[in-house]
Amino acid sequence: MKVKVFLYLGLLATTAVWGGAFLVMKDSLVRQDVYSFLASRFILAAAFMFFYKPKSLTGLDRKFVKRAVLIGLLLCSGFIFQTFGLTQTTVSNTGFITGLYLVFTPLISWILLKREIFKVQWLAVLVATIGLYFISFNGISFGIGEILVLISALLFAGQIVALGEWSDGENTYALTLIQILVSAVIFFALSLKDGFQLPPDNGVWSAVFYTAFFATFLGFLIQVKAQSIMSATVAGVLLAMETPFALFFGLYFDNDPLTLRIISGGTLVLIAMALVIWSDSKHTNSGVNNSGK
Repeated sequence: MKVKVFLYLGLLATTAVWGGAFLVMKDSLVRQDVYSFLASRFILAAAFMFFYKPKSLTGLDRKFVKRAVLIGLLLCSGFIFQTFGLTQTTVSNTGFITGLYLVFTPLISWILLKREIFKVQWLAVLVATIGLYFISFNGISFGIGEILVLISALLFAGQIVALGEWSDGENTYALTLIQILVSAVIFFALSLKDGFQLPPDNGVWSAVFYTAFFATFLGFLIQVKAQSIMSATVAGVLLAMETPFALFFGLYFDNDPLTLRIISGGTLVLIAMALVIWSDSKHTNSGVNNSGK
């Protein structure tokens, strides 16, 4: 139980880092193009991982590698569709529609994998979705940008479900590294279209380091480990804390406006988080395993 509490806290800390990454990246993406930034971030993260455990990819069987590559493809494809969608729609629309992975995650688990989703977890998903809507609401319209972001939400949900199924806690490091390597290769290939750009100054290098080490190397490692012992639905709701954290950092550091609607939305997401933690703890203590492993 202590390990699970530690991983709850670790996953929440990860969402705080991811929420802060929006602020860190904001100015950097003006000075370095998106794909070059992402390529720099994931290449450096892979280098950190190789430096820390240079033999982590030895002795892996083919089935494991194929699964890890698929998870990596889902992850980087989600980033790609989200990025293209963001260029065609508003930040608020992107934030809310991306958050719909909250809904898609249990649906995929339920429909494709026949996993049982408890009523309180469906309630948590609904409450969190309403909370994200309050946080992001600025008038929702649907065009090509929104469709692209919706596809990214499906891909992110697929990645969360796949991790829940295939992360067994034994090869966490290798699974994380392969995801990062796949993403690094694809982002670097995409950056070559307009010419790969190295970070142009110390400020961008700092942003690359922050996102590579904290948001990618440590963040993905914690996510993969956490999902080896909790269901995809629980992980999905906990990961939704990224949005309230992003808002908090924007309010504190970037003087974003604080409104009653935003406070209400953030409170609802916190309530949803508490619901899934309570539900996960209750069913674990009663001997019910909802992870499928």
